[in-house]
Amino acid sequence: MSTVHDGLPPQQRLPAIIAISLAVGMATLDSAIVNTALPTLASGIGTDSASVIWVVNAYQLAMVATILPFASLGEVLGHRRVYLGGLLLFIVSSLFCGLAWSLPTLAIARVVQGLGAAAVMSVNTALLRYIHPANRLGRGLGFNALVVGVSFTLGPTLASAILSFTTWHWLFLINVPLGLMAFGLGVRSLPVIERATHGFDRIAAVLCAGLFAFMVLGLGTAVHGAQAALTLTELLIALVCGVSLVRRQIDHPAPMLAFDLFRRPLFALSSATAICSFSTQGLAFVALPFMLQNELGHSQVATGFLMTPWPAVVALMALVAGRLSDKVSPGLLGAIGLLALSAGMATLATLGSEATAFEIGWRMALCGAGFGFFQSPNLKALMTSAPPERSGGASGIVATSRLLGQTIGASLVALCFHLATSNGPQAALWLGCAFAFVGSLASGLRVLQVGGGFR
Repeated sequence: MSTVHDGLPPQQRLPAIIAISLAVGMATLDSAIVNTALPTLASGIGTDSASVIWVVNAYQLAMVATILPFASLGEVLGHRRVYLGGLLLFIVSSLFCGLAWSLPTLAIARVVQGLGAAAVMSVNTALLRYIHPANRLGRGLGFNALVVGVSFTLGPTLASAILSFTTWHWLFLINVPLGLMAFGLGVRSLPVIERATHGFDRIAAVLCAGLFAFMVLGLGTAVHGAQAALTLTELLIALVCGVSLVRRQIDHPAPMLAFDLFRRPLFALSSATAICSFSTQGLAFVALPFMLQNELGHSQVATGFLMTPWPAVVALMALVAGRLSDKVSPGLLGAIGLLALSAGMATLATLGSEATAFEIGWRMALCGAGFGFFQSPNLKALMTSAPPERSGGASGIVATSRLLGQTIGASLVALCFHLATSNGPQAALWLGCAFAFVGSLASGLRVLQVGGGFR
């Protein structure tokens, strides 16, 4: 197969899009499904509610630690190889998750599954850049965001449906036939992209994994009131890994942490905007269930329905914004979207105890519209501000910004609950409002024309 420069031919493009969509949808669904089913998993494998959280943490930690190393490996070995290898690992580990008989075996299988998901997500956006023609990239990224939004929306419903008909094992086993279908399509249709001439730095990969793994662990232990010595040790290890990584790769032609790309103002601002927006999302999605259930008196099922407008509208708006981003400045679209998200968070924070379902629903929809209006244009800005040969590094930063933002948001919710016990959810929502507003300002800066560095 020849190297692709401006998109695949139409007959090859559709199966490639389906292959990407299936894999990304599975990785998204896997988080949403497992989060919803944690109580059932705890009773099914004979563990307590606190310990079963490791089924989620193991997956997320493996992903955040290895996304950038896999993105770098994609530039060296080829994005297609890393994607298909990660997808195969995801399929096999999903089988072992479904066959697990205890918490340790399930947690280990989830770590491996997280590695597979990291490989897929690390090069996903890079492949999309070569699948779609340049003048249709925005709508292509919009469709990808639609898949993520729909998967996230359907996750709780699908989990409930699976558990009502069969055992928890099928929460994972369902990935096997879907994954094999995606793998078969991917082998035949995914583009072959020119590889980088430099080698893969294994020591840098270990340092990068240590940086993000211990950073996330340190944030988690800090906000949960762990011993100060443990928190400081974890953050110190993260700092040592980070400094060592910078010193080792400062002159590297394609550094794993993408220092070269962050020298580009558009890329740096787009990444900062992404972290702000996903921090807002993390703050909202963790704080809102507590507010809706504990303060407004809604059931767990009702809470799920009341929150559905957010991801549902994100999915719909992603297509609109994706098309617009092919014609309008991503900086302007992102600024408008995040300003709407900030306003939506403020309206949620001021909800009264007698709020009706409609009053909650339109606020959720406003947040979803704002987030969806931002997401696709920002993805396009991140990818197109990097040169084609650095698509892997840019794709890795896209995924890392999302995971890091969501992790920061969830950690800050715990901190808000600790500092403001009586109105912790409201404090978290106001903090999310501030994050979105700062993100809107950062996005607006991209509209400025400064020496050709912005657009």
